[in-house]
Amino acid sequence: MGSSPETEHPVKALGYAARDSSGLLSPLNFSRRETGDEDVRFKVLYCGVCHTDLHFIKNEWFNAKYPMIPGHETVGVVTEVGSKVKKVKVGDRVGVGCMVGSCRSCDQCDADQEQYCSKVVATYNSDVVVTYGGYSDHMVCNEHFIISWPEDLPLDGGAPLLCAGITVYSPMRYYGLDKPGMHVGVVGLGGLGHVGVMFLKAFGVKVTVISTNPNKKEEAVSKLGADSFLVSHEQPQIEAVVGTMDGIIDTVSADHSLTPLIRLLKPNGKLILVGAPTTPHELPVSPLLYGRKLVGGSLIGGIKETQEMIDFAAKHKIIAAIELIPIDYINIAMERLQKSNVRYRFVIDIANTLKSD
Repeated sequence: MGSSPETEHPVKALGYAARDSSGLLSPLNFSRRETGDEDVRFKVLYCGVCHTDLHFIKNEWFNAKYPMIPGHETVGVVTEVGSKVKKVKVGDRVGVGCMVGSCRSCDQCDADQEQYCSKVVATYNSDVVVTYGGYSDHMVCNEHFIISWPEDLPLDGGAPLLCAGITVYSPMRYYGLDKPGMHVGVVGLGGLGHVGVMFLKAFGVKVTVISTNPNKKEEAVSKLGADSFLVSHEQPQIEAVVGTMDGIIDTVSADHSLTPLIRLLKPNGKLILVGAPTTPHELPVSPLLYGRKLVGGSLIGGIKETQEMIDFAAKHKIIAAIELIPIDYINIAMERLQKSNVRYRFVIDIANTLKSD
């Protein structure tokens, strides 16, 4: 029957993998390809833990391929480059986000929107070829999909930007919610939301955080710099700001009603969804018609835009609030993530804690 993960390629590697939909992660010896002419190989130092990792390892989206090594917020140091590589050299700090390949020739790729290419290769659990992610000792990747890491951006706190950061930055740019003086809402103050607040403030935007948890107000306003805070089930608070927002970035993946959010928008306002609920939203049409409002979506960003976002984050000192964990804590971390018990992102200290026995 085909080759095993350990023998498919020539270069030995070590990672933490899920074997089935229990999602339990444990060490796996596997293999990576040799460094091709256009490839960059790097030692993984840190890898962020994204809620997507949890969905995938438990097969909640019904497309899991086991064994699965998750991780798409990966940063490290280059150890080897192919003969044609121009972007980076050995010793450089680099990152890899959610993609490691695409066709490179379709309209989407030509427009630097590789994430919408029909042949996009996900960093792990890809539908195109077998891929293993960043919960591993090293990675190898085509140089096009390598992000150059700015000297003054911390690797550990910066790692989550490769998914959480670009997921909020890309729609802010594309939908024009990045103009100074605008008023933009951020729904949910988790891994994506807390980074979203910081990017919007760096753009000079007035920010209102909308959350179900009143205990997050202090953090939103005092630490992250939000201008105001709404508890979504407190009707008087919501009524007081109906029709005042130019846009809203909705980061929540749990089931919730869009109607109150659409009411918060000004005419021509935009509600942008970046969370992916397992059950479809109901879409109320009347409030869209009566204010020419828009409900849109967005998925990460292209490589060029991801580099732009990382450079912007370095310039404005934007890093995620993280809890650094050893790799052998990962199953407990996943249980806590399921309960939203993290402020706001777990990052695995791969280099210091992933060791072969």
